[in-house]
Amino acid sequence: MDNQYYVAVIGAGPAGLFGARELANNGVRVALFNRDIKAGGLAEYGIFLEKHTMKEGLRKQFRQALDLPNIDYYGNVSIGTNGELTLDEIRALGFDAVLVSAGAQGTKSLGLPGETLEGVYHAKDVVYHYNKLPPFSQRKYRFGKRAAIIGAGNVMVDIARFLIHYQGVEEVTAVVRRGPAEVNFTKDEMKHLISYLDLDEYENELKRVLPALEAIQQDPEIGRHKVIDSLAKADPKIKNAKFHFDFLASPTGMIGENGVLTQLEVEDNILTERDGKTSAKGTGTKHTLDVDTVIFAIGDQVDANFGLPTEWGEFSKNTEPKFPVENVSYESTTEGVFVGGWSRKASEGLVGYARRDGTNAAKAVMQYLQAKQPAHTSADAVAAKVKSLQKPIVSKDDIKRLEAAEAEEAKKRDLEEFKFASNEEMLQVMGLIETA
Repeated sequence: MDNQYYVAVIGAGPAGLFGARELANNGVRVALFNRDIKAGGLAEYGIFLEKHTMKEGLRKQFRQALDLPNIDYYGNVSIGTNGELTLDEIRALGFDAVLVSAGAQGTKSLGLPGETLEGVYHAKDVVYHYNKLPPFSQRKYRFGKRAAIIGAGNVMVDIARFLIHYQGVEEVTAVVRRGPAEVNFTKDEMKHLISYLDLDEYENELKRVLPALEAIQQDPEIGRHKVIDSLAKADPKIKNAKFHFDFLASPTGMIGENGVLTQLEVEDNILTERDGKTSAKGTGTKHTLDVDTVIFAIGDQVDANFGLPTEWGEFSKNTEPKFPVENVSYESTTEGVFVGGWSRKASEGLVGYARRDGTNAAKAVMQYLQAKQPAHTSADAVAAKVKSLQKPIVSKDDIKRLEAAEAEEAKKRDLEEFKFASNEEMLQVMGLIETA
């Protein structure tokens, strides 16, 4: 088609895949670049490892998107200042627009003493590890018997489950900056963990923080229900382990011996309220927890080395967008470059949210394209550029071969799911490198 637009989509998680599908369904040709070998992003590598039905349902939708004839898939290609291709090199290929949906690959750091001790990790690294994303799948982690997780969202619950069920951790403490009413996990997630919570101890913890709640006239029942309501559908307790909450506590540093973590230091907080928003404020009083592991589950930020301007851990957006969708700006501050999913707003929502955001970002791109003539970029020139990288590039057909091989392995081993844990194994199975 002479008048066909050609758009680069960077990142093949839910936002990128559904964004690419939206563009392809509107007659646009799409070059979909992905850092990982497999498509799926956090839907493949961020969902709790036992949720097989949910993952398979999503994979089915992703396969349907990739099967569209006007989507070219280039897996195993990293884009960024330190990547195999820079964003400028992608733009120089002459695409009509670029949609960045590469997620939030950076991790939030509080800059605390002891962050480099062995036993201190970021949630994303641990989630990638148990979901077998290379190279995290091959890293060694020190989980020990006692762990503290900083945060109170669904990721905290997932990691606590993993530590208790798969790593033999005997005691997990969720360190929560604010009070019980501000926890972010859902009842549906907490039901998997609540049988490990000592309810008498939890009531004592609620009594301890009661003066801070009363100081801002917050009803303690709100927080109690956020946790206790999941009891009705609680999973049975299958390990001899305990889960605790340490409310109104902010980490101030990690203490170790010989480079290995031994304690977490936290500061006690009080609550303040302003314009209906509850905040935590340090009191200067500190206490320590004896721990082998500290995992920060405090959200993510975009990769500052990607090649787009950033502010506050996000890619800068055009505050006066020409092509808004639902009153949201999907335009970066760089002409013709759009952002969607977690690349637009990090750590925001679940797969359904990323799907909608990626689709809306593609709608913004469509508006932009209507106002310009196609640049007639050659798909062959794009393929040649990628081929010149002198490394195995993964195509849609390769992915099908990999999925078939993993399904066969799962059947052989009588497992619900099997994943090759290294890029080398995946590339060998697809026939892209020779078996060692």
